[in-house]
Amino acid sequence: MSIPGELHVANDVLADLVGHAASECYGVVGMAAPTNAPGIAKILPTSRLRRGVVVEEAEGGIHVDLYVVIEYGTNINTVSQNLVDQVSFVLREYARVPLAGVDVHVQGVKVRR
Repeated sequence: MSIPGELHVANDVLADLVGHAASECYGVVGMAAPTNAPGIAKILPTSRLRRGVVVEEAEGGIHVDLYVVIEYGTNINTVSQNLVDQVSFVLREYARVPLAGVDVHVQGVKVRR
């Protein structure tokens, strides 16, 4: 049975979904706050994953910018592609929103302890 209507998902909810999905990806140490200052990357606590994600409405759907710190020794390209794939999957399968694009901004590299 289908019920007519529309579902609107707030950008903050999408940012929470994306932040959680990104933090589960191999090679990601944590999320970082978006900054223009070179050489400064602060890893956010897990309760603030949303701050490392910028969700904007674009012409073709939702556009996501991820700001991450990755683990030293991992391949940046591979980790970034895994992030794009994971975020695309989560938004497509769980939120059912059209995706215009995902950009990954590596804010730093850190040795995991």
